Amino acid sequence: MRRRLGLRLVPVAGACWAVAATATLAPGASPWIALALWAIVLALAAVVLRLSTTQGASRYRRTATRFRLPRHVVRRAVVVALLAAAVSAAAASHVALAQPARSAVADLALAGGRAVDIRADVVGKIERRADGALAFDARASRVSIGAESHATGVEITVRVPSDDVDRPGQLDVGATIVAHGTARPGGPGERSVLEVWVSRGLEVVNPPHGVAAAAGGLRRGLVDAVDGLPGDGPGLVPGLAVGDTSAVSPSLDAAMKESSLSHLTAVSGANCALVVGIAFALAAALGASRGMRAAIGLCVLAGFVVLVTPEPSVVRAAGMAAMAMLAVLLGRAGLGMTLLSVAVALLLVLDPWLAASLGFALSVVATGSLLLWARPLATGLARALPRPLALALAVPLAAQLACGPLLILIEPAVPVYGVLANLLAGPAAPAATVLGLGACLSAPVPWLQSGLAALAWLPASWIAATATTVAALPADALPWLEGVPGALALAGAGLAIGLAIALDRGGTRARRAARGTSVAVVAVVVGAGLGTGALTTVAGRWTLPADWSVLACDVGQGDAVLLRSEGAVVLVDTGPDPEPLADCLSRAGLDRIDLLVLTHYDLDHIGGLDAVRGRVGTVLHGPGDADGRAAIASLTAEGARAIEASEGLSGSLGGARWRVLWPKAGSRAFPPGNDASVVLDVRGGGIPPMLLLGDLSASPQRLLTASGALDPPYAIVKTAHHGSADQEAGLYAAAEPSIALVTVGAGNDYGHPRDEALAILDEVGARILRTDHDGAIALWSSGTDAVSVWRDRGG
Repeated sequence: MRRRLGLRLVPVAGACWAVAATATLAPGASPWIALALWAIVLALAAVVLRLSTTQGASRYRRTATRFRLPRHVVRRAVVVALLAAAVSAAAASHVALAQPARSAVADLALAGGRAVDIRADVVGKIERRADGALAFDARASRVSIGAESHATGVEITVRVPSDDVDRPGQLDVGATIVAHGTARPGGPGERSVLEVWVSRGLEVVNPPHGVAAAAGGLRRGLVDAVDGLPGDGPGLVPGLAVGDTSAVSPSLDAAMKESSLSHLTAVSGANCALVVGIAFALAAALGASRGMRAAIGLCVLAGFVVLVTPEPSVVRAAGMAAMAMLAVLLGRAGLGMTLLSVAVALLLVLDPWLAASLGFALSVVATGSLLLWARPLATGLARALPRPLALALAVPLAAQLACGPLLILIEPAVPVYGVLANLLAGPAAPAATVLGLGACLSAPVPWLQSGLAALAWLPASWIAATATTVAALPADALPWLEGVPGALALAGAGLAIGLAIALDRGGTRARRAARGTSVAVVAVVVGAGLGTGALTTVAGRWTLPADWSVLACDVGQGDAVLLRSEGAVVLVDTGPDPEPLADCLSRAGLDRIDLLVLTHYDLDHIGGLDAVRGRVGTVLHGPGDADGRAAIASLTAEGARAIEASEGLSGSLGGARWRVLWPKAGSRAFPPGNDASVVLDVRGGGIPPMLLLGDLSASPQRLLTASGALDPPYAIVKTAHHGSADQEAGLYAAAEPSIALVTVGAGNDYGHPRDEALAILDEVGARILRTDHDGAIALWSSGTDAVSVWRDRGG
């Protein structure tokens, strides 16, 4: 069995992965790890040579007779150990050799918020975050702090408000930029040495040129070609074809994630494999030799990687796709596992920081699961289902069982309809990819490009409709344990499901026992899942305390806080997406918002507006830019009354009284955005004294503290900007909060809440409640100066 499956090199890849992760997480120890492993390599090489000599073989025969060890087993084990030590030593050596340059940049005292100017070349695609900022990977060539300038060659991550780019149309892969802002060292295990936050503008010094410029033009041409087509489908075409997700709306992106279709939002290993397969087939149809077909396939794959941007995730996907495709072409699953193991080891040697990449892990386990599990699952399912349906179900089921435990680390929920969604949407993905790629490459012939784009829109729209429909189904996600315990528990449940399907009722006593145990585990999991699902959907409102007056909705990386007094309801911000907000409102039994407060207009605060349109009485909003004015106009068109907030404005709702503490009317010091967020003081009518700080940064926080507008002590403070590092400790000391409410998304890539913010909250003695850890959080007054707390995860 082991020989047939070709698992001999799996320990080699596993050892390399473990060592690479250790070396990147503790880079200071990487030289010593490398030295120790090279010493082991020399020792094992000596053993192999010794076994190959006549004297060594004779000595081995005497030992083997005593311990009954076949010679070929020992030799194979020693060779595998030698390979594992060699590739592991190479990965550790890579980290050790790169660390001096990385440390030199990270040690430039950048964590203190000093102004920095960085010249860099863009190497990753430009992505728009939920807060409206642009983010991309780059390779820095020079870092300047004041009069000091340092040449370097390290990877960085850049985040910049879209309005701060001087030539946004020329910001693309291959461009040379100069970023003016602040920086901090990247986290342990991250490829990016610095995280750069642009606050003083970003200059595009040199636009892309040559191949990069041509690829960028093709990508933009495809986006323009699908622009104007109806529905959500057009946004998926550039993502599937060339990896450009700029046209995917936040609501569709959320639906794709909820329905386990996020791998169809952008280019993945499946897309790369499809492109290589088409190239192989066309070359074969033209009579090309096997060697020529391989050469053509590699050239096409290289061109595809350049087109979709050669960032690390795409290169990794291409490598995995090439290995999987080669295994499929040769028709040998065992060889496929060998090739996969070799690919993993080589990629980790070339880029050890992949060891800490969740995307890399998902790609590897998905590919391995398909190679090992798809056929047994199809055979097991075929006992109860028609064989074509069993084959179609086996692929998404194998992928979900393997990837589920890793995805739990991001979001502690299991998509109930994920396999069904992939079964429905999966067949449309190849058509959308091929037609979209054809539309992209036919840019010189506009009429042909338009026609192919319209054809690609059809399967893409089917995928989008599947995602939105599945995401809207009741009980679409089963809550699960968080963190490593949750991942291990789901891995065990997945193994039980796989064995229950793959093993038949006959066979040996051990096989029957394994199948019976697996069936029992599956029954327990399904029963618990149905009960939990009922509590979080149909009976969800029964689990909320009846007396809640403050409810922080779990909407991911964004704000959505409900306040209730004597039946009147206030909603402060709407989060990034409509679906989680709609779920929260449904769970709370609310169908009307008396007062909607929009603190500012970043997507993580207004992205969920569609969930409340036509249900708002009054909207209180901060100063707006063009996007903000459009959002307010859309609400007033649905019957809402709009009031612009400014310092001193006050009102009542139910038995509660609210007061605006910020922004100052007509102030030009803080333009629309985070620092002009509406800050509210709300109290009375069952609502404990509460301060909601929007996304205020340290500078306006200091002015607010000095203004004397605060009325401490506050029972609850909604921490500013999801717990970013840009906080004024004096404000929190002046507010004297008993509870600090941090509205933040699990696994967000901003690192929120930051350690600096948590330290400030600890210093003032506040009890910290976080939606990423606790889920939805309900609070209410339970006596003089007392606040009761209920948490979705933890009670």
